[in-house]
Amino acid sequence: MDIFFYNTLTKKKELFKSLEPKKVKMYSCGPTVYKDATIGNMRTNLFQDTLRRVLEYNGYEVKQVMNITDVGHLVSDGDEGEDKMLKSAREEHKTPMEIAEYYTKLFFKDLERLNVEIPEVICKATDHIEEMLEMVQKIIENGYAYETSTAIYFDVSKLDEYGILSGINLREQKAGARVEVDPEKRNPYDFALWIKAPENHLMKWDSPWGPSYPGWHIECSAMSQKYLGEVFDIHTGGIDLIPTHHENEIAQSKGRTGKIPANYWLHGEYLLINGGKMSKSLGNVYLLQDIVDRGYDPLVYKLFCYSIQYRKKLNFTWEGMDSAKIALDRLREAYQKHLTGTEDVAEELISKYEKDFNEAINDDLNMPVAMSVVWEVAKRTEKSKKVAELLKKFDRVLGIKIDEHKEEEIPDDIKELLTKRVEARKNKDWAESDKIRDIIKEKGYIVKDSKEGQTVEKC
Repeated sequence: MDIFFYNTLTKKKELFKSLEPKKVKMYSCGPTVYKDATIGNMRTNLFQDTLRRVLEYNGYEVKQVMNITDVGHLVSDGDEGEDKMLKSAREEHKTPMEIAEYYTKLFFKDLERLNVEIPEVICKATDHIEEMLEMVQKIIENGYAYETSTAIYFDVSKLDEYGILSGINLREQKAGARVEVDPEKRNPYDFALWIKAPENHLMKWDSPWGPSYPGWHIECSAMSQKYLGEVFDIHTGGIDLIPTHHENEIAQSKGRTGKIPANYWLHGEYLLINGGKMSKSLGNVYLLQDIVDRGYDPLVYKLFCYSIQYRKKLNFTWEGMDSAKIALDRLREAYQKHLTGTEDVAEELISKYEKDFNEAINDDLNMPVAMSVVWEVAKRTEKSKKVAELLKKFDRVLGIKIDEHKEEEIPDDIKELLTKRVEARKNKDWAESDKIRDIIKEKGYIVKDSKEGQTVEKC
């Protein structure tokens, strides 16, 4: 079945064609490990995971590479301010490497709790200084960069296609459209490939330009080319990376190889908090741990993210999380119900459900439509193992552990009522037994009688 993705590069939905049959090479921008990843950051990782799962569901072998930024990302996301790693190290009274190690571990713990498939290659920026230096030197040799007293800059005026991803038109930009921190910069949009380090700078390496460190953008270009080649299939990240990081990745790759590094560029939209941006000053910055601390299974958040397509803004509310919690419980209960079933469902119907689900996920990861199919299957009244098998198959994409079964703890007051009901039935007080059963039902539980005795389950 054909797969269609919205390609930020071409600004349209396109039929996906991999460079090699049934193989996909994908680069996903990973975290800057200076602070905890927020649930907004995690939304991007969940979209990337869904993309990978959809490709694998369609029979593709995926090689995914993800970077760990542990140097070079300045606080402005541009060429000003100090390195985020150094700032965090100073605030927490640790070394930059201690900071990197600590937050990298937390990041992967969150991915595990969200049942995110781990990329085949995880590459740290600090482990690839040599590759970055080689790339910078090649860009200089090709005439796309110049040196100032503070840095090596990419000269965007040398590249006719600068702005191809973001839509920036350099000819239409006013001279002061962007602050030129370095007066030696030739153009406001020129960006640092390599930065000369002050004497007291903690993270620096020997280079042809003296003690220095990489710019933020060069790492992804150098590492993606090392592990995936000059041109690969898919590049992913958050929408915030389009105008700076990803635009500059394309520029530097063209400066080295003359080629755009990826054929398809996919970007996930922002997560809003109660309709607004996530902000520390507003006290609405949430981590995955905050969700766990409130008693939610982390996979509730994963299911919550399926409520809207990845290219649309998603508004996070705790009410929405409550709804997603109920939904996850009901899906798992439905799976268990059908797993023990003996009734038959026509193969034609199973095939139709599968076709509808496939069409949804292959239409630019349209998860809301896909979930409507999942619910249609889960709500079937007959108990059928075929339905359970289909739900389990869908979960290869969903990744919500639909087969996870947790025995629900029966509240003490319900247990007490059940004991009284047993006593009433022993005494053949059927009226009292029925009365207690109705009280239990009002409290949200159903009592079922059998030869083995009474059982209770949540309504």
